[in-house]
Amino acid sequence: MKSLLLFFLGLPVAFASPVKRASSPTVTISYPAATIIGSTGTSAESFSGIPFAQPPTVSLRLKPPQSLTAPLGTVTATGTAKACPQMFFSDSTSTFPTDVLGILLDTPLFQTITNAGEDCLTIDVNRPIGTTSTSKLPVLFWIFGGGFELGSTSMYDGASLVADSISDGQPIIFVAVNYRVGGFGFLPGKEILADGSSNLGLLDQRLALQWVADNIAAFGGDPTKVTIWGESAGSISVLDQMALYDGNNTYKGSPLFRGAIMDSGSIVPADPVDCPKGQVVYDTVVANAGCSAAADTLECLRSLDYETYLSAANSVPGILSYSSIALSYLPRPDGVALTQSPDVLIENGQYAAVPFIIGDQEDEGTLFALFTPNITNTAQLITWLSTYLFHDATTADIQALVATYPDDASDGSPFNTFFFNEWYPEFKRMAAILGDLTFTLTRRAFLNVHTTVNPSVPCWSYLASYDYGTPILGTFHGSDILQVFYGILPNYASQSIHSYYFSFVTNLDPNTGSSFMNWPQWSAGKELMQFYASYGTLLVDDFRSTSYNFIAANVPKFHI
Repeated sequence: MKSLLLFFLGLPVAFASPVKRASSPTVTISYPAATIIGSTGTSAESFSGIPFAQPPTVSLRLKPPQSLTAPLGTVTATGTAKACPQMFFSDSTSTFPTDVLGILLDTPLFQTITNAGEDCLTIDVNRPIGTTSTSKLPVLFWIFGGGFELGSTSMYDGASLVADSISDGQPIIFVAVNYRVGGFGFLPGKEILADGSSNLGLLDQRLALQWVADNIAAFGGDPTKVTIWGESAGSISVLDQMALYDGNNTYKGSPLFRGAIMDSGSIVPADPVDCPKGQVVYDTVVANAGCSAAADTLECLRSLDYETYLSAANSVPGILSYSSIALSYLPRPDGVALTQSPDVLIENGQYAAVPFIIGDQEDEGTLFALFTPNITNTAQLITWLSTYLFHDATTADIQALVATYPDDASDGSPFNTFFFNEWYPEFKRMAAILGDLTFTLTRRAFLNVHTTVNPSVPCWSYLASYDYGTPILGTFHGSDILQVFYGILPNYASQSIHSYYFSFVTNLDPNTGSSFMNWPQWSAGKELMQFYASYGTLLVDDFRSTSYNFIAANVPKFHI
């Protein structure tokens, strides 16, 4: 650069020989044997689309993932990893306010993935330039969200996180996993249960963690210092990984992870794989696939061409639709991997009790309440909750739940915005209920149970308010992808959260290694770290206590 400047100034300059571009980073792994060739960026080396399982196609469609055994030879891991099959949008967003739609289209959840297919079980690895097999860096294992219907590692470039970890003085290795979603990864039904093919997406994640245990040392990572991190469905998956196999997270005698970070999601009380709601989903897929008359409907689904099965799997309601968070596809108890509903497992102490961070966006429910604009009074709200969400609750139960949320726009979500942002009658009330039931108050329930069952295992919690003032949405579900994962705004929130997270991944304590204000353990005073755009503060975790007490006392009635 200096030589070029002198040249353009007309001054004499002797040009040096061209600098040779650094050779592509190469890593040799053993399980299975392979030579992985990556690419080099500004601060990080990237390896994309490394296979960790046999392609789940043909006879392996709708089957648990199978480990790779044959050598892979040379893997050129420099392109964009193929996503697993995605669910289509089930509803039009054209009715949303223009400014709201513009904000949402910038988030991964609303970005259409076209590079998708069944041969998709791959891992991405990002590491600091210069990392060697002796570096022993801590590992951050990312599980993407998307309502168990959407998402891909291609949406999340970990290179920027690795660069920030270097700047923070606490370098990490970032790993992301592609897992099956929708009707390819979470198909319910008695036929699926009998076949031993439930919760395939969770099993994909578990096999990927085993791949990390076997191979991350070759990339310079420390397999004894793995933290699992997820957002939304990825966050729920983190808790489910803690609860899988009744809390047994060991592989070859060692834990697969030692810490957890959960952004927007934890306990989702769920009925079994073969429950009536699940069976309706299975039967609908079978009917739309043309398999109803088959002697073995599951084998019929396996025999279909890809496009036919994809269309049938997507024939049920999706998360971006009128049924909202009444998901067709989600982890359900199967008696083997997820032996009981997660709330029961946590209460019984049947989970891997590792230190964790957990938190929520302040306005988790606004995104999901966008899809029900015809609900304009209390009676319609109760009917919707009864029809779509809670089949185990009586009308009186739902009436009592709704009554804990005042029919007053000034009390709803986005919170603390007075009577503003009431897009339609009952919008802010609906948003408050959906956000609390799915994310915010169930988080508090998890914390209360955990600190009772495992009081010596530290945990920290937060509430994110950094997007306060965003019209209609507030600090909405998924906005942490922009703020926390990518750090698109170099403000206090992004900087402090990154520092806390890198400190936690490195030291199992968000404070050790961070220069930001002390973040007390939740058990110390049941306080949250509340993140604003320009500062942080502590908040007592007791808001909406009437609603919390009712939900906590009636969990079995609110399974989905």
